[in-house]
Amino acid sequence: MKSPNHLNVQAYARVAGVLFLLSMIGGGFGEAYVPSKIIVSNDAAATAANIKAFAFLFRLGFVGFLLESVCDTTLSLNFYVLLKPVNKHLALLAAFFGLVGTAIFAVTELFYFMALYWLSDAAYLKTFQTDQLQTLALLSLKYYIYGSALFTVYYGLAWIVRSYLIFRSGYLPKLVGVLMAIGGLGFVARNLLLVLAPAYASGMLLMLLVPGALLLAGWLIFPGVDIIKWNERTTWTTA
Repeated sequence: MKSPNHLNVQAYARVAGVLFLLSMIGGGFGEAYVPSKIIVSNDAAATAANIKAFAFLFRLGFVGFLLESVCDTTLSLNFYVLLKPVNKHLALLAAFFGLVGTAIFAVTELFYFMALYWLSDAAYLKTFQTDQLQTLALLSLKYYIYGSALFTVYYGLAWIVRSYLIFRSGYLPKLVGVLMAIGGLGFVARNLLLVLAPAYASGMLLMLLVPGALLLAGWLIFPGVDIIKWNERTTWTTA
């Protein structure tokens, strides 16, 4: 019979894997796909027309963020539980970084949703000209995009710390730790470049996280944690 500890840690691992996949799907849809279909750079009128024509898709983009943020908040707990046998203080630090990143991104999403209200038929907006409202809607979306990008350092730091713990754990593959460290560094590098050298802040730096994220999610769902090494680690840390 499997021990309760065995069942517990594998449950955390598999839930984390599923949530991580859902987070990537929600984030990819809400942060990449929908904006690419709606926002026309430096063309407020075209962007406003797209928002009105595809209002439901625009709202679904916000739902995608909600899915991502709920998953990421829960993942802060799951990864803390999975990685605390290596170093509980660093695991907690990673959880804090992750939660702060999610909270800040939630604030920037207000600017995303505000674009809908600039283009609504509310009576109090009649004091603005149509082109002014369109400009305000596009400006809100630009605040959303730039504001969220300015704080990706928190998400990147969370994964740099977690990748170190994964690499040291012994019960998760070292390759996953290496790949996730590269992805975390990509987030941090883009954040710093946005501040110091915006012309070089390519969005492709964020894509460095994808290989490790897919491998980590798949590993957590299927093989899961190496229970023998997990028990050795937990016994050692509690001895």
